[in-house]
Amino acid sequence: MKKYLCTACGYVYDPEEGDPDNGIDPGTAFEDLPDDWVCPLCGVGKELFEETD
Repeated sequence: MKKYLCTACGYVYDPEEGDPDNGIDPGTAFEDLPDDWVCPLCGVGKELFEETD
């Protein structure tokens, strides 16, 4: 699965890890994150994330 980088703060969303502190289970693809999910570090929306390696 592809990882996604927050262009505002540098946080990387890794689908294999998910975001368990915010109720996102490991294995959740970025595309399957809820529309109201935000970066856990800086609070920006998914629109400011870009695909990364």
